[in-house]
Amino acid sequence: MITGFVTPFREAVVSVKIQGAQGTEQQIDAVIDTGYNGALTLPLPMIRTLGLPWRRRGRALLADGRDIIFDTYEATLLWDGQPCRVAVDAAAADPLVGMALLQGFELTMQVVDGGHVTIESL
Repeated sequence: MITGFVTPFREAVVSVKIQGAQGTEQQIDAVIDTGYNGALTLPLPMIRTLGLPWRRRGRALLADGRDIIFDTYEATLLWDGQPCRVAVDAAAADPLVGMALLQGFELTMQVVDGGHVTIESL
């Protein structure tokens, strides 16, 4: 089970441990975004620090109508106690956990300041 909390801004946050290319690890807090179909976004400086390998270029239509091009990298992260290889999309924003990472899990949130967030395998 993965646990987290709800912020005063009504954002559900969980901690994720990411393994870098040289075996380095970094614990990050990521906001759950059910409108994001990918697995995980990270800012480019964090991607560079971790030394994540580049995989491809992608294109997306954002909720505000903008069409963007972004780079996708590969990372291994610890998800529900298990190593998991995921595509990481570079983004100029705080880290996000998307629906691809939540596939096969149940997400429960108490949407109040400090409320509990739980993600459990189905």
